Amino acid sequence: MEAKWTSRALSDLARLYEFLAPVNRLAAARTVQSLTTAVSTLQLNPRLGEQLEEFEPREVRRILVGHYEMRYEIQEAGLYVLRLWHTREDR
Repeated sequence: MEAKWTSRALSDLARLYEFLAPVNRLAAARTVQSLTTAVSTLQLNPRLGEQLEEFEPREVRRILVGHYEMRYEIQEAGLYVLRLWHTREDR
């Protein structure tokens, strides 16, 4: 299944990197790598994450990658990464 990143998800990824990089550039790069690797895993197992019923009839799911939450949607055309953030963020 093909994975696509929404512009908001890409902005979230850049924001997380920019937040971490001034303190520890290596940790920032590892975080981005783990999040992108998670998307590769989802391509093989798209229903791995917990389904969020509040978005029905859309099939929106979430997974935790370390301390980060990633939301994604499964559609016929592929898997769309919608948003991601640190679990300590006030959402």
